[in-house]
Amino acid sequence: MLNLKKNLFLGEELSEKEKSFNFSKFHILPIPLEKTVSYGTGTSKAPEIIINASNQLERNQNSPCDFGIYTHDAFDCSLNFNSIFKNIENLIFDILKKDKIPVCIGGEHSLTFGVIKGFKKKFNNIHEDFGIVQFDAHADLRKKYNGNVNSHATVMYKIHKENIPIFQFGVRAQSDEEIKLRDEFNINYKSIEDYRKNPNVSLPKDFPKNIYITFDSDCLDPSIMPATGTPVPNGLYYNETFLILEKLIENKKIIGIDYVEYAPIENFHAYDYVSANIIYDLMKLCLK
Repeated sequence: MLNLKKNLFLGEELSEKEKSFNFSKFHILPIPLEKTVSYGTGTSKAPEIIINASNQLERNQNSPCDFGIYTHDAFDCSLNFNSIFKNIENLIFDILKKDKIPVCIGGEHSLTFGVIKGFKKKFNNIHEDFGIVQFDAHADLRKKYNGNVNSHATVMYKIHKENIPIFQFGVRAQSDEEIKLRDEFNINYKSIEDYRKNPNVSLPKDFPKNIYITFDSDCLDPSIMPATGTPVPNGLYYNETFLILEKLIENKKIIGIDYVEYAPIENFHAYDYVSANIIYDLMKLCLK
């Protein structure tokens, strides 16, 4: 772990107890990973900037603050992928053993593989299943991208190979190979276009009760979120996103979250704040 300047998520709003390791239900993990970005850059800066912006959020009654929010030191992402994934896996496993909810702030989407390995270790031990709800403009089902099997564009392919159920929402940029693999793998999905024609949305009946949400910032429309490496038109809007999420998690339990692929725009703080607010609203969903 890098011992960087300690910035705390919503630290200005928390009592000493509410930001302590043992009391806190939510554990923020800053993961400034940036190794395979293929268009816009800046994901390594995102965790610190989002955490700084979080201190402009307002505390409400019955909020995640009441349950405690502990912010870990940033991961050392200068290591090779295997070491990074193993370090993430180990810390996730330790957090889950203490019945906490990991909230990972990236960083490129590749990091989700290490997170899921930690969840798999935990859930295999207790003989339960979990599934992933992916909000993303891209399918991320490539076997290899730019010669790299650990690319941000391969992360869901790797997770599928771990036999974890996946539900994709908002994908609108994918290769023919990914479309073929999605069908071959029986990965459930719903497009934004289909949702807007018919706003009924739910997870498959056999989808696990335990849900991990991986939220790529490019699932949002570039008009409200241009600060991402690969923005794609015709995306989701803020209120629409959370209406969909609330429907998807009915009778489910959220066990963890990540927010990835944010690429800050220098001296433009609105999107930093939007990102912090998304993470905060995802944490609120965990309490429902």
